[in-house]
Amino acid sequence: MAEQVCSVGLDVGTTSTQMVVSRLTVENQAGSFSVPRMQITRREVVYTSPVHFTPLLGKDLVDGPELKKIVQSEYEKAGIRPETVDTGAIIITGETSRKENAARVLRELEGFAGEFVVATAGPDLESILAAQGAGAVEYSRKTGKTVLHMDIGGGTSNLALIRDGEIVQTGCLNVGGRLVKFDEQGTVTYVSPVLRGLWDIREGQKADPGVLRQGAEILTSALEMAGGRIPGTPLLDALTTEGTGVPAPSDNMVISFSGGVADCIEKALPWNVFGDLGPILGRAIRDSALCRGEYTLGSETIRATVIGAGCHSTQLSGSTVFYRNVRFPLKNLPVARIPESCREPEQVERYLSGSAWEEKVLIALPEMKLDYMGLRRLGKVLARACPGAVQIAMEQDMAKALGQILALELPRDREILCIDRVDLGDRTYLDVGAPLGPALPVVVKTLVLKG
Repeated sequence: MAEQVCSVGLDVGTTSTQMVVSRLTVENQAGSFSVPRMQITRREVVYTSPVHFTPLLGKDLVDGPELKKIVQSEYEKAGIRPETVDTGAIIITGETSRKENAARVLRELEGFAGEFVVATAGPDLESILAAQGAGAVEYSRKTGKTVLHMDIGGGTSNLALIRDGEIVQTGCLNVGGRLVKFDEQGTVTYVSPVLRGLWDIREGQKADPGVLRQGAEILTSALEMAGGRIPGTPLLDALTTEGTGVPAPSDNMVISFSGGVADCIEKALPWNVFGDLGPILGRAIRDSALCRGEYTLGSETIRATVIGAGCHSTQLSGSTVFYRNVRFPLKNLPVARIPESCREPEQVERYLSGSAWEEKVLIALPEMKLDYMGLRRLGKVLARACPGAVQIAMEQDMAKALGQILALELPRDREILCIDRVDLGDRTYLDVGAPLGPALPVVVKTLVLKG
């Protein structure tokens, strides 16, 4: 029997805040005598808010009370009440994803959030969400083309390299439309510290299109280097976000764009309409080598990161699980899914070494045909790759054996969780409950993106 679910998605970014309300149809896709497997079979967007500037105190600290007013107003416009909302997601991105901001947002929106997924999206997760939400992953899957997706926002540009519909590398550059701001009189009111030494512009000076174009071309050059359209220089390293990298460009790569600046690439907007660098940066990109090769705008641009959050589907793990030092229940554990192409322990290690996940995550492994020695190698790889808690999901019934190997490799005080036979797709979060006999109950929460 189908069930209707009301879902709310809220994206709090460096520049903009937006909300979307969706009606989801959830159906059991398993057989009559099987463990239920709930899936979203239909999604209808019933309300999309205007794009609001994120209310800030100072330069990058969220104004919690003002944000709450925005959400209250949008709930009223959408004709919904907090008690009628079944599920949702609050995604905090860009410069606003600092811990004090996340705590402030949670505190103010407690009455609206309920059992929402709340994710502070670091560069890896934000790159994945944007590439999925803009339709770049689906475009690569359908065409077979290699795509470098660039989500160019207010403070950063999140990059995702996609081959055959799989994200294989992510990265982040300090390139965005709000790195310089100016008031209605054209006086510069803010210059990001990342521009220091790269461009001679100061707060208090007059900004005109010619001056701003100089900075926009510097930032665009870094994007051209990341896209493999011009040779690299030290500028690329200078603008690479600390703790991240830049995906290795490929030949004949399609460049895909989303984010607020992407809206300015093909639109002739007044240079001062937003009081920032965005429109001029968009035009500089349009005139650059990025758009002289094959490129595409995402099916969603400014709304690419997240437009909703999906159903909570309850499953049972397999009975061959292993856990040590785990304090159940675990809530809203983000899933980092390893690509299907990583079938050997060494391939898993190379993939994990290229990602700097900022959150505590559960690593979901693809199906791997391993004998005991192969499983030993995998255990050593995961022990090295996970500095804190080691939380793993496998497709085969090998979780207990892998957990026992990890227990030998790791100190006795380290937390270990190994589960199997759980259907984990992309963009999922996990709740894990206390044991029920030999199995663990899990709730899979899926972010529903518009692709």
